[in-house]
Amino acid sequence: MEGINLQRFTRGLTENLEPPVRQHLKNVYATFTLASIAAAAGGYAHMYSTLVGAGLLTALSALGSLLWLMMTPYDGKNQLQRLSLLGSFAFFTGCNLGPLLDLAMIVNPTLIMQALLGTSVVFACFSLSALYAPRGHYLYLGGTLFSALSTLFWLSMLNIFFGSRLIFQVNLYLGLLVMCGFIIFDTQNITEKARRGDKDYVMHSVELFIDFVAVFKRLLIILTDKEAQSNKKRRRD
Repeated sequence: MEGINLQRFTRGLTENLEPPVRQHLKNVYATFTLASIAAAAGGYAHMYSTLVGAGLLTALSALGSLLWLMMTPYDGKNQLQRLSLLGSFAFFTGCNLGPLLDLAMIVNPTLIMQALLGTSVVFACFSLSALYAPRGHYLYLGGTLFSALSTLFWLSMLNIFFGSRLIFQVNLYLGLLVMCGFIIFDTQNITEKARRGDKDYVMHSVELFIDFVAVFKRLLIILTDKEAQSNKKRRRD
């Protein structure tokens, strides 16, 4: 039975994706994995090293690395340079998650692994749903997702003045839902770009990496907030 299910699984991907697209996706997910490892190294460096830590410098370094990567189009000879820029962006992004990781460690050290596991499951499920869906089935989500993202941004700006926990919660949970939608949209968009001849797997992996980090960040905040509220309730009792 397991063998039959595995055959159906692989046959579904084979039928939906042409060989060049499958090869491109292998490159994208391999590069995405390397970026995730670099981000984990950045988070570890913030928590356990005195050489680097989250701050304005790491934020500017992450932004600068990303902009430099975007302004360096692939020409067939600069693959190592672009991968290095991606690694720098991912590393400094992991560093910038440091304060949130520190807070989660204080509340409950297991929350980080819970959030990482949950994010990995969510990412895998939504990615597979996009790959198995009919061609271009979810591309219509783009306009709605970008509009929702803009609304959430202004909502967070507004909450700076109000400090409402309700607005914070709405922004957090809706933001998680929106970023899950972006996983589906970006995955299908990448496959369509590959079909049109865009084989820039480094920039495509950046899109998925940003989605993954956004989901991880929100999920970790949700878990940390719930655990902190439970701890407060236990102290009162």
